[in-house]
Amino acid sequence: MTAPTAFFHDEKCLWHCTAGGFSLIAHVGGWVQPPASMGLAESPDSKRRIVSLMQVSGLAAKLNLKSAPMATEEDLLRVHPQSYLEKFKAASDAGGGELGPYAPFGQGSYEIAKLSAGLALHAVDGVLSGQYRNAYSMSRPPGHHCLADSPMGFCLLANIPIAIEAAKKKHGVQRVVVLDWDVHHGNGTQSIFYGRDDVLTISLHQEGCFPPGYSGVEDRGEGKGQGFNINVPLLPGGGHDAYQYAMERVVIPAINRYKPDLIVVASGFDANLVDPLARMLLHSESFRMLTRQVMELADAHCNGRLVVVHEGGYAESAVPFCGHAVVETLVGANMGVEDPYLELGQAWQVNARQAAFQRGLIDEMAMQFGY
Repeated sequence: MTAPTAFFHDEKCLWHCTAGGFSLIAHVGGWVQPPASMGLAESPDSKRRIVSLMQVSGLAAKLNLKSAPMATEEDLLRVHPQSYLEKFKAASDAGGGELGPYAPFGQGSYEIAKLSAGLALHAVDGVLSGQYRNAYSMSRPPGHHCLADSPMGFCLLANIPIAIEAAKKKHGVQRVVVLDWDVHHGNGTQSIFYGRDDVLTISLHQEGCFPPGYSGVEDRGEGKGQGFNINVPLLPGGGHDAYQYAMERVVIPAINRYKPDLIVVASGFDANLVDPLARMLLHSESFRMLTRQVMELADAHCNGRLVVVHEGGYAESAVPFCGHAVVETLVGANMGVEDPYLELGQAWQVNARQAAFQRGLIDEMAMQFGY
């Protein structure tokens, strides 16, 4: 009998160091754990607190908790050129650095990034092999901004594309949806699959947030991939209503038309109401709604095969409740955890006039996409 939900996590991923900033701890790396923050928003604490909350609530006992081996060089080379991997490893071995914009790393981050990709890869493999109905991969460093030949935005390896390419080789999976609800555009994933029709990439993101100034509604793919890339930029402050309406008018029709064999979610929680790097005002029930909707799509098209891969989310106090809601929904449990931000998040939602304006923009997108 298939175990319902697996949660892939490894403490080593939380030892990835986003080098920079002042620290009283010298010689970070090896056996020396980095402090919670090295001067950048991408610290381990938001992820560690999700795991801690699951343990305290009892949700962890309902999961199949797993680690996994690192992705192999062969796995990485299906997505990244040898030249980039060699440059990344050399810099990592030498103590770290920054090879692309907003993507610093420390000593040993090359191996940790391989582990992060390995968690996503084995989560996908476990679901496709029938071991689990669905799975969550607590990957860090994240991956959705990473280009084939360059890191970007805290992302050092393209975790989801690496997992998908491995799944195609091992399981022959034909049609994959990547739904990215991180508040920032999934530009790396888009670029890797932009000319292909075997992966439908969909990004819900705050318009103009990151990469700075990017909207993307006109970018639909090229060649065989024409029409298989969908961007839904949302106005800052759009909140729960904007995401719900975008799902109903664009995302759900697109996935129903595509009929995937597998759905992978790039799950950032940086659309939460107090995130320092965005302004979208979602709350934990928003993420519960999104998860429920994508599970229904997975049930309809691919026997429930769904993998959620962790991306961004930088408000250490709010992210755990959003992540907990997603994992609860995957499991089909309610642990009675009270989100102290929920009442505030619901109170901050847009008024009817703002909602109508955003819905009108989404309607225009939906017509442009043919829905």
